[in-house]
Amino acid sequence: MKHAVALPTDLILGYQSWKKDGFERQSSRYLELAEKGQSPSAMVISCCDSRVQATEIFGTGSGEFFLHRNVANLVPPYAPNSDFHGTSAAVEYAVKALKVQHLIVLGHSQCGGVQACYDMCSDGVSAEEVEFEFVGHWLEMLRPAFERIEAQEGNTRIAEMGQKGVLGSLENRMVFPLVAEAVAAKKLSLHGAWHDIGSGNLFAYNPDSQIFEPQ
Repeated sequence: MKHAVALPTDLILGYQSWKKDGFERQSSRYLELAEKGQSPSAMVISCCDSRVQATEIFGTGSGEFFLHRNVANLVPPYAPNSDFHGTSAAVEYAVKALKVQHLIVLGHSQCGGVQACYDMCSDGVSAEEVEFEFVGHWLEMLRPAFERIEAQEGNTRIAEMGQKGVLGSLENRMVFPLVAEAVAAKKLSLHGAWHDIGSGNLFAYNPDSQIFEPQ
């Protein structure tokens, strides 16, 4: 591939430091993962945002989470066809092959995807009018979250929209037959969480109170 170039030096140095320290401290764990394969207990769908690291937030290590990331941590509706479905394929593999016990959608504060959809909806702009070729259509999945938020102002309104988006993704997952069947059989549980980047606080959805509560 003629367009590929060598890794940046700082990344190579970072790898070498990890190999010497982090890997060596857990070498037996990595050997076990290599020989026995992965058996994560949970799948986490989170945003691509570089500030949100699910393994750091939950204090987990290699082999504990099956991770999938996309813009605004969205789960598309169930639509089995020949199109490319990265998120749906990841959910299917996690539930059917890995048999994870928990499916977690993790949202976060200051999400650029949520803000972009909010602006798009507020200004009455369609996906075709957005300057990004793919992002606008992808964020259409968040439009119902915009329609659900209460009349609040500023960051509170954006945060509420992000949390409604998490719930919307959970609802979309229940449309997947294999997910619904696993939940009904009590082999799988669904969870919603929202992380505040600046404070480090984590909020988890409580189905009884129907709000995201601090942990």
